[in-house]
Amino acid sequence: MPKAPVNGIKIYYESHGEGPAIVFAHQRAGNHLTWWQQVPVLSMEYRCVTFDQRGWGASIQPAGGPGLGAGVEDLRQLLDHLGIERTFLVGHSMGGITCLGFALAHPERTLGLILVDTTAGVGDPAVLEAITDLANLPAGDVPRTLSARFIEQRPDLTFLYQEIAGINKELNLNIRSAFHNPAGLQAADLAKLSVPTLLMVGEEDVIFPVKAIQAMQKMIPGAKLEVVPGTAHVPQFEVPDVFNRLVGDFFACVLTGKPATAK
Repeated sequence: MPKAPVNGIKIYYESHGEGPAIVFAHQRAGNHLTWWQQVPVLSMEYRCVTFDQRGWGASIQPAGGPGLGAGVEDLRQLLDHLGIERTFLVGHSMGGITCLGFALAHPERTLGLILVDTTAGVGDPAVLEAITDLANLPAGDVPRTLSARFIEQRPDLTFLYQEIAGINKELNLNIRSAFHNPAGLQAADLAKLSVPTLLMVGEEDVIFPVKAIQAMQKMIPGAKLEVVPGTAHVPQFEVPDVFNRLVGDFFACVLTGKPATAK
């Protein structure tokens, strides 16, 4: 079980494949296993790194630790440990906070950024007004994050999704406050983002609706947007083939200098 000494704790990680690096950062209901349908495909051309953020999975955080606020520094030290100077980043939901923060703080180390179904802690009023308050959504991760169609048609994968989430230690972290924070990143901060960026969102996401991601797109110079039809909050789980193609195509365009075709 590989672990890296990072920022006062040990971060569990996995690294597969060779080539330009892609680091995947998971959501609240996930861990490194979230990306089980991405790594086997994308590692044929890229070095794919998945990890458990502090307090999730096998990355144990002592009581009273800094929590999500340490995510950017955790990622920097993990990259140093792995000898990765520059990387692509894919951040899903909660993982978007870490990835966007890293891209803003370390653009020289960020080849490109994909934010998946996340507003990544942006506190601009135009974004906050479009976010759904979790208190108004059904209880439980499954009805909030997977589409009704997927739950009905794929009970096997729905069960697996729950099992992956169940690996995580129960944490008393107020994730909601990280996304509903008026003091978070503003439009002026996003205007400084200088790396190629793709925003991806499930068409039926009820947590971060399409209109919230569209509001973010307007604030990020040159950002592309992909709305994934028929999916909710976790498109990489529901339609992995579509998701993998979008990721691979976008990063290939960055590497070759060709314009991306997303909107």
